[in-house]
Amino acid sequence: QVELVESGGGSVQAGDPLTLSCTTSEVTFSSSYMGWLRQSPGKQREFVAAISRTGGQTFYRDYLKGRFTISRDNAKNTAWLQMNSLKPEDTAVYYCAAEMNPIGSSWSAPLGSWGQGTQVTVSS
Repeated sequence: QVELVESGGGSVQAGDPLTLSCTTSEVTFSSSYMGWLRQSPGKQREFVAAISRTGGQTFYRDYLKGRFTISRDNAKNTAWLQMNSLKPEDTAVYYCAAEMNPIGSSWSAPLGSWGQGTQVTVSS
């Protein structure tokens, strides 16, 4: 099981930006596709974004493109999710995940490969 620690969540107003961070002490960080998932109350966990091992390729849930940006720094074992123009429907627990894999037109992560999550609440 990978140990990932998310931070940066909080309560913001609609239209505000927020940046989430994900760190790990795992030496395999640089060899893993990283990503972010989120889960809103009463809904299934869903894919948000993924990034290749070197950071050269990024992937997003279609309707989040342009507002969210995923990045990573392998020297720091850290990944980020920059979220702009937040909307109330972005309210969710956001999870950093390792070993992201493409499935069809989306991405997923195996059980045990995500952190404890950080809450993001967007008020209108």
